[in-house]
Amino acid sequence: MGFLKTCVFSRNAYTAVCFWRSQVVQKPSVRKISTTSPRSTVMPAWVIDRYGNNEVLRFTQNMMIPMIHYPNEVIIKVHAASINPIDVNMRSGYGATALNMKRDPLHVKIKGEEFPLTLGRDVSGVVMECGLDVRYFKPGDEVWAAVPPWKQGTLSEFVVVSGNEVSHKPRSLTHTQAASLPYVALTAWSAINKVMKAWDAHVTAVCSQDASELVRKLGADDVIDYKSGNVEEQLKSSKPFDFILDNVGGSTETWALSFLRKWSGATYVTLVTPFLLNVDRLGVADGMLQTGLTVGSKTLKHFWQGVHYRWAFFMASGPCLDDIAELVEAGKIQPVIEKTFPFSKVPEAFLKVERGHARGKTVINVV
Repeated sequence: MGFLKTCVFSRNAYTAVCFWRSQVVQKPSVRKISTTSPRSTVMPAWVIDRYGNNEVLRFTQNMMIPMIHYPNEVIIKVHAASINPIDVNMRSGYGATALNMKRDPLHVKIKGEEFPLTLGRDVSGVVMECGLDVRYFKPGDEVWAAVPPWKQGTLSEFVVVSGNEVSHKPRSLTHTQAASLPYVALTAWSAINKVMKAWDAHVTAVCSQDASELVRKLGADDVIDYKSGNVEEQLKSSKPFDFILDNVGGSTETWALSFLRKWSGATYVTLVTPFLLNVDRLGVADGMLQTGLTVGSKTLKHFWQGVHYRWAFFMASGPCLDDIAELVEAGKIQPVIEKTFPFSKVPEAFLKVERGHARGKTVINVV
């Protein structure tokens, strides 16, 4: 099976799914949360009070410790988190209109009520408290998760998430390693879980030459250097592909689909979608309408040309992380960390991610 992967970060739109698990564990009825703050009701965190450049990041010792508001929620003590490009973009206000609609669908709150806002999507840590309906986890469990972007993030001592968004951390990984994976793994999972290299796909990756060794170590069979010449020309000697994942966008979409195997179920998936930008620019109603028209017209156009076209979105899902954890334990998925920062250096970590050209994840050690 052929497979083309472009190895560049991008901005994505988001959705969420809910699943239920059947395993039952016993939970204590007494709330026991200790904090590094002298007062037990507050915790240290990195927040923003407005959107802007890196100067809007502010450290506080007085962020309120999150409370369980729904019976399916859990509170996690954060041991490690990571910075993704989406965090840098959200710091600057990307997606604010759509995300605020998700936070407050009835428009009860006034503008700016999302602040102070904690960024950070990935977390690896320990369960501190469980809601009454949580049956799969108990205090003391080591877990990992990716928090949806409309919720308060993980650059804090504690974070509250739905039990359906959490999974037991792979035992073979440290918290630092585990925090590097959930967001990117779930984004990729939504796009390629049926044809990943772990299922013996033949993978062709497109990246710069200095990243080729790393990409081969991660399992790519063939590597094309986009700096050495026109990628389209270099691919003409390849056999047609059954699947193409595009996380670059731009002009790639105009030619990449021509390399798919026609009338065979071959699929092109892009992670670069205009949904959040459309809503930011046009408002909720017009933005959603424009987005629907765009994806609908492109899907129909390429269907009549013999290939499938679709968008992929990050989905917070504990059950999917369970499957990903199995692949981690089997050595099929490996964490790649370029640099770690202490909790006191979060702004430096943001600047590093903002510069781009990453060769792995940027992780924050909170504990």
